[in-house]
Amino acid sequence: MRYSPKRTLLGSPKAVPSTIHYLQVIGYACIGDWSPLLPTANPGEVMSILIRQILMQ
Repeated sequence: MRYSPKRTLLGSPKAVPSTIHYLQVIGYACIGDWSPLLPTANPGEVMSILIRQILMQ
């Protein structure tokens, strides 16, 4: 069985990439594992989504 936990970052166009970079530095997720920045309904806000595949036994 595969489980796909999702993580979403919401924030300014500067804060989201900065957080993604920090999460790579601490070994949480590679930069390339995140979606491109996507606009949200709020002006000046973007989001990026991380989905990981985890094999559950």
